[in-house]
Amino acid sequence: MSVFPGESDNLTDGPRRSYQVRPDELEDAVRETLSHQVALARPLGVDPAGQAIRRANRIRRRRTAAGVAVAAVVTVLLSAGMARLGAETGRDGTPIVVIGDPDPSSRPIPTASVPGTDPAPGPSAGLLGSETLVSADGRRLVLHDVGPAERAQLLPGGNGWLVVGTPTAAGRSLWTVQGDGLVQVLLAGAGPIVLAADSGQVAWRDGSDLLVAGVVGNQLIGAARTPVPAGAVPVRFVGDSVLVRPDPAEAGHTLWRPGVGQLTEAVDQESLNVYGRLPDGRLVGQISTADPGRSCLALLDPTRQLNPVQTGCGPNLSQDGVGAVSAEGRWLLVNGRVGEATRALLVDLRRLGPNTTAVPAGPPMTGAIVWSDESHASYLDGSGALVRVDVGQARAGTPASPAAVPGVSAGDQPVLVADF
Repeated sequence: MSVFPGESDNLTDGPRRSYQVRPDELEDAVRETLSHQVALARPLGVDPAGQAIRRANRIRRRRTAAGVAVAAVVTVLLSAGMARLGAETGRDGTPIVVIGDPDPSSRPIPTASVPGTDPAPGPSAGLLGSETLVSADGRRLVLHDVGPAERAQLLPGGNGWLVVGTPTAAGRSLWTVQGDGLVQVLLAGAGPIVLAADSGQVAWRDGSDLLVAGVVGNQLIGAARTPVPAGAVPVRFVGDSVLVRPDPAEAGHTLWRPGVGQLTEAVDQESLNVYGRLPDGRLVGQISTADPGRSCLALLDPTRQLNPVQTGCGPNLSQDGVGAVSAEGRWLLVNGRVGEATRALLVDLRRLGPNTTAVPAGPPMTGAIVWSDESHASYLDGSGALVRVDVGQARAGTPASPAAVPGVSAGDQPVLVADF
């Protein structure tokens, strides 16, 4: 069809174009054209493979440099840390391992129940059992998942408890129990453990060493250690020092001052037990005498290798070591004998002398003794009953009587604490 009327389609004078092409011939022509185009190699403006290889090489070099830098920093920090530990402990030894729960969210949270309520059943019940705490005024608190315990004290700050386990074939354990019931193990497999009065420090026997550390939250920090004789045990804290009995089968104690150095070899040859500390720093203890069946009370001077500076003989004292001094230093509760019976005895330390006397205060004591004030003390007897001593009544000839703690089953031995 012509573009303009009257004009022909072919504008040239040559032969007219033939449109008689078979479909197979057209297809062959297209294939041949495309095959020539594919065979022709054209240079690429961008090399994707080369770019990827170069990028991978750059990343690998950066990672290698970063790894070397991190390794250098870690090496420096570890070297500094080991030097610090060596400076604190004064000897090379096995690193101290504090046992904890790395992921407490993966287990049920234990609970603590208060008097008048029953522990809520849950999957955590029965893992370690429970322990009943009894306050000096007779209130009851049940801790779960801490196992059998022999002592418990409020944590620094008062939000929970430090709990010392009873001895087992695997050793002793030390737990913290937070106010919300969360239990954390601080020590396991340890030897004898003693706690500072404010719960700020703990000392324990570990193999051939004695260790002391501070308690901060759920951790033991600033640990120091010293080698001790076989059989030596920590007895109590005296300020920041630890009273140590080198040989429980023999008389004598010594003081270890962790900030000064190793345990000294200076041991007094008379002290059998130490019951507490007076406000002036002297210690109230029991000393041996020339008579093997007799012992006396004494005030020991910790600045002079625990030498007795004042003695008082008269009461027939037990050698079980159970006893406690009132906060103001006036009274001592200690186990002893009256005739053939073992009793708790009350001693007036202001009258300590050649003819010291004691009055019966109640049945024999076990575990901790809590002085609520200068005139009242509490303890548990062998059956787990609570005994509350009134100094005035004991001096007037009326010893205290045990009273069962409500909610404590017969045969259970709760742990006495100062307060909740």
